[in-house]
Amino acid sequence: MPLPRTLYDKIWDAHAVAEDDGETLLYVDLHLLHEVTSPQAFAGLDAAARAVRRPERALALSDHNVPTTGQALGPAGVADAEARAQLEALAHNTRRFGIENVPMGDPRGGIVHVVGPEQGRSQPGMTIVCGDSHTSTHGAFGALAFGIGTSEVEHVLATQTIRQRRSRNMRVTVDGALAPHVQAKDLALYLLGRIGVDGATGHVIEYAGTAVRALSMEGRMTLCNLSIEMGARAGLIAPDTTTLAYLQDRPAVPEGAEWDAAVARWRALGSDDGAIFDRELRIDARDVPPMVSWGTNPSQVAPIDGRVPDPAALADPEARAAAARALAYMDLAPGSPIAGQPLDRVFIGSCTNSRIEDLRAAAEVVRGRRVAPHVRAMVVPGSGLVKQQAEAEGIAATLCDAGFDWREPGCSMCVGMNPDRLQPGERCAATSNRNFENRQGRGGRTHLMSPALAAASAIAGAIASPDMLV
Repeated sequence: MPLPRTLYDKIWDAHAVAEDDGETLLYVDLHLLHEVTSPQAFAGLDAAARAVRRPERALALSDHNVPTTGQALGPAGVADAEARAQLEALAHNTRRFGIENVPMGDPRGGIVHVVGPEQGRSQPGMTIVCGDSHTSTHGAFGALAFGIGTSEVEHVLATQTIRQRRSRNMRVTVDGALAPHVQAKDLALYLLGRIGVDGATGHVIEYAGTAVRALSMEGRMTLCNLSIEMGARAGLIAPDTTTLAYLQDRPAVPEGAEWDAAVARWRALGSDDGAIFDRELRIDARDVPPMVSWGTNPSQVAPIDGRVPDPAALADPEARAAAARALAYMDLAPGSPIAGQPLDRVFIGSCTNSRIEDLRAAAEVVRGRRVAPHVRAMVVPGSGLVKQQAEAEGIAATLCDAGFDWREPGCSMCVGMNPDRLQPGERCAATSNRNFENRQGRGGRTHLMSPALAAASAIAGAIASPDMLV
């Protein structure tokens, strides 16, 4: 009898090509590309006179540098010369190597980690790589997905393989039901608060339990997206009927008999009974409150009804110093309430929270209300198709009537590599994934939270939950 295996072990074993000096050469099923980390990789191919091994296994999107207005103009409408050059290089390189590239302004375009699943390119059992750390998003489909560096992008283009060291297995089981207005983002931030930004270093996390199974695919993508912030190499959720319902009839998904065969393979991917995990963590979903970050890394979080911690009360000298620096940057006083902190900006978007479910949640909160007069609030859908769906459902109209600025798809303010940036000293409620110093603009202060909380905060003009609105 073969030993029981985890989902991670099954995918790894199925893609191992060779072993050498403690590393494994893995075959790559899907290579996602964007404009920032690909130009140097293509230049490396040219220097070595190499071709792209499997162009049909790649998909390119423009997302980091694109403005969220005027996309119909294409790269010619991008004011920043360096950003424009990167966008033009992606179009040129993909054209000459025969790689599918979804250009700016195409309704199928948008953020790479939104479009891949939306187009059915992300499927269970795959290995998926991209020159972007939040590639872990695609683990929601039961795929082994992780970010890679620019030199590795070149290696995958040339060989359709990548060298990796095997990670350890970690399982996070969340049972019970999440409370109203508590979303997958709150669960991810709660886990970050529990284990820290290095709590899963060296591991791949498999999420399990009734609360995880109850999540939509959008919620599962949010949870897996933030796995990288916990130090994990990737996050995984075994495919089930929710996964299959999402995938069926998407453009790149097989049909007919091929679909039936794929479903049979995918259903066998779950971790075997008795599979051994190196680490286990169990969470009661009822313990997860709405969460907000107060500091400058995603594990510096507190419940919406909590208070900013006092660094002096922390026993660990490194944690104490980190908290003190974070509070100085964020201009927060120890012991002050999280709720009620005044805001200048609200950003709903990013590869973490820009899907249709996220926008529905925000619209539900703001319907019939108005954004506080002193707050500039913006919503950036994750793809052109999400934008179209939100407009067809009346979500966009609800958000605009409330005073939100409705934009075109892209990474936008999450990364600050495009015109959507915070100004020095501005405080922002954001649904993005990182609250590092200067991440959303030099001197900008970011509070991470769910779409529901961000929407409520826009209305209140300060950090708030929907239950706090009058």
